[in-house]
This record gives sequence, C-alpha cells and structure tokens, in this order.
Amino acid sequence: MGQVLDRTTFTRRDRQRYRIKVQRCLDALEELLNTYPFPDVEPMTGVEIEFNLVDPELAPSLNGHDVLDTINSTEFQTELGRWNLELNLPPRPLPGEQWRQLEHELLDLLAGAGAKAGDLRTQLVMIGILPSLDAGHMVAESISPEDRYQALNDQMLSARGEPIRIDIAGSGPGERVSGDFDTIIPEAACTSMQLHLQVAPGDFGRYWNAAQCLAGVQLGLGANSPFLMGSQLWAETRIPLFEQSCDVRTPEFHNQGVRPRVWFGERWIDSVLDLFSENARYFPALMPLTTETDPIAQMREQGFPDLPELTLHNGTIWRWNRPIYDSTGEAPHVRLENRVLPAGPTTVDMVANALFFYGLLRTLVESDQELWRSVSFEAARENFHTAARHGMDAPLYWPGTGWLNPDELTLRKLLPLAHEGLARWGVGGAVCDRYLTVLERRCVTRQTGAAWQVDTVAALQERGMDRASALHGMLERYLAQSAANQPVHAWELPG
Repeated sequence: MGQVLDRTTFTRRDRQRYRIKVQRCLDALEELLNTYPFPDVEPMTGVEIEFNLVDPELAPSLNGHDVLDTINSTEFQTELGRWNLELNLPPRPLPGEQWRQLEHELLDLLAGAGAKAGDLRTQLVMIGILPSLDAGHMVAESISPEDRYQALNDQMLSARGEPIRIDIAGSGPGERVSGDFDTIIPEAACTSMQLHLQVAPGDFGRYWNAAQCLAGVQLGLGANSPFLMGSQLWAETRIPLFEQSCDVRTPEFHNQGVRPRVWFGERWIDSVLDLFSENARYFPALMPLTTETDPIAQMREQGFPDLPELTLHNGTIWRWNRPIYDSTGEAPHVRLENRVLPAGPTTVDMVANALFFYGLLRTLVESDQELWRSVSFEAARENFHTAARHGMDAPLYWPGTGWLNPDELTLRKLLPLAHEGLARWGVGGAVCDRYLTVLERRCVTRQTGAAWQVDTVAALQERGMDRASALHGMLERYLAQSAANQPVHAWELPG
C-alpha cells in the first residue's frame, strides 16, 4: 500500500460507499476475465527487497528519510519504520541471462546506495529481523511520517480497539518476547524479499496453488530471522511477528474464527477471482478511499478498468502469496506476489532462492498430476508454520515421499524439478547451474542464514559474552560476509 492519501480520517458513509465500489470492481474484474483477450506475453518478473538501516554502533538508525534523500533514486522508497527502506527493481523477463545480470545490477545498486548512506554514518542490512532492535525502538516515533503510514496505524489500532499483542516463544528456557504495543511498529521489524511473476489469468489458480505448496520449503531453506529483541525464537520469527503485529482481531474475534489480515488462506482455488472475492467478503475496509470512476464504464471506454478500490483493499490484506491486478501501460495483467522469504543474507543467496522458486513453480504447474490434488490445504499450511519454527529441521509432508526435512526433500526430489522448470522458462544453463548449486550446497551443509546466526551467537556466548554482546558480534560478522556476497553456506563460524 504505497499510494499517497488525500485524507486520513473516514466516515461511516465512506465505508459504505467503499464496500459498494469494491463489489463494482469485482463485477468488472469478472467480466474482464471472461471477455478480455489477454495476449501471450514473455514471462515478466519483479523483485522488492526491504532493508534495515544501522548506525555506527549497529543499532537501528532512524534516519531513513535522510538516507533516501542522499541516495536520490526512484528505485528506493520509504517503509513503515524509520529504520527501513525498500528497493523496487524494474520488471524483467525470466529467460536467458537476465538473473545473472540482476545479481550484478543489485550489487552495483547496493554499493552505490551503501556509499551514500555511509556519508551519513549509516549501513544497509539485508536480514529478516535486525537483531539489535529492542523495546525502545518499538514506539510511535519510529513510524515513518508519511500520511499513509500514520493512517494505516490509526485505522488498524481503531479496528482492533486495544493494543497489539506480541507473544512468541522459542524452544529454550527464557526465550520469549511478550508484550503489548500501542502502534503497529513491530511490523517494521519484518523485512522481506518479495517475488513477482506475471501469469496468464487462466493459469493463475494453478500458480497460486503451487506456490502455497512450496511455501514451507521456501522457509525451510531460506530462514534468516531467528532473533527478536534479544531472544532466540523461531528460525523465521518474521512469520509469527508479522501475523501478530497486523492482527486487528480481538481475542474474542479470533476465537470466533474471524480471518486474520495476514493470511495463508484456507482452500485451493480455481481462479484469481476467488481470492479477490474472499478479500471483499471477509475483510472490512481499512482505508476506504473511493474515486469517481465507474470501473465497468471505464472498461467499455478503454477496454479494461483500473480498479483502484479493489487494489487498495488488496494491499491491506497480507496474504503470503498475494494476487495482484495491475493496469499500468497499455493492457491489464495479473501477477503472483510471493511474500514468504526474508531479505538476505546475500545477493547471490536471494537470486538463488528466487530462481529455485520460479523453476519449481513452472514444473509443478505443468505437471499432469497437480500436486495440490494430492495434499490437503491444511497440510500445506502446517508445512509453512512448521518450517517457520524449525527451519532446516522441520519435518515437511510431501506427496509420494511422506515426511522429510527441507534439505533432504530438496536434494532428493526438488532440485531436478527446479532445473527442469528453469529450462522450460528458457533460463540459460550456466545461470541454472550457478544458482541452483547454491541451493544444493546450502542443503548439504544445512547452513541457512538463521542457522549461521544461531551458531555464531552460541559460539560467542561460549567465549563468555552475554547475549547482547554476542548479538552485536554476530551482526558485525554478518555485515562483513554479506557485503562479500559469498553464499551463506560458505560463511565461517567464530573459531
């Protein structure tokens, strides 16, 4: 939800008009999907990466606006927290050498942005949760000053009617974060990599179902968020933290089964319309801004509608695999936004994670045996949360193989499927080998970003450091090795 707001308070009439307008958008979308001649296009992808900013002491730096002004690039944007920035890379096709070029482009962008941030004594960090965050940063003053963030905070707190409750327990004694927060600022602790894939509307249901099947595997292989506010919690603590920090339900509504706004979902789908229809049926408006444009009349005039109310509403419902409708340019399209993975640890790791995902998607979608017909939706959801908690040690259910940890499942079954899918996309053989080998070695060593962080902190504590000092020492080493762009499986632990 990155658009500029013209106001931040809303009336009952605003909400009523907005609901009617969202339904009108749904009617227009249904007609569009049934009648519009969507052309065959080259598969386009997109990447968004969220960053943390740290000061010379490696504490969160709240100078995001100053850093953004210094970087002076339209590709970087603000985020909810003052210690965050987001990078939006231009869309690009999948085939050929594009993703090798993306790695170089991203390294160049980060080097340039990092140098300019350095002039302000600030560093950029690609990590799922910044381990130096503490309760003193989780205050209203840490929210970025733009109206859209302030309005989102106000509307979510108003909908909930009481403070945001965060309660996440780790596996060890005393490893727990529990408390009430008067803003949604804990959400800003979660920094991710978001992958986009434009697909033909008629194929969207299969792509979304396949992505849901893969979410647990993605987390098991890519976990990078084990610490929050000094405690060791889940391998990917970002998952429960984001779910809780955006939960506008009171405990009573939770007990009644009201759906959360950060949502894995509850069923396999047939069409992209299924997801947008669920959004309209289940979730009240947070930001009920309406335009004067009638989407059906607009479709008659220009051939397709913009659907601003539908897209704004969709932007306030944070599915881990989210549908996107966009009409930018000369034609409309739909795309899948995969929000499962954390940022980092390195550029090469993130590109490897992305291509593994895209390759597997293609193979699963085109398989004669649709994977999601052989596994319950509940099993896919359980895989997702089990992997978030346990990372590489998570037992995941996969049809035909039973229960396997992510590394064994990937080595035995998924890597060949990813190779096959990337070849079908037309990705160059050398590109496939470079990045899928990174995944292979990560599985062999069983060293994810989360595993390295946990092992490094443990090693430093064994030397006599307290937890705070060990986290600081770990983050120092993390920054150095991340900047070197050596994949995380090759990172050394303290001797």
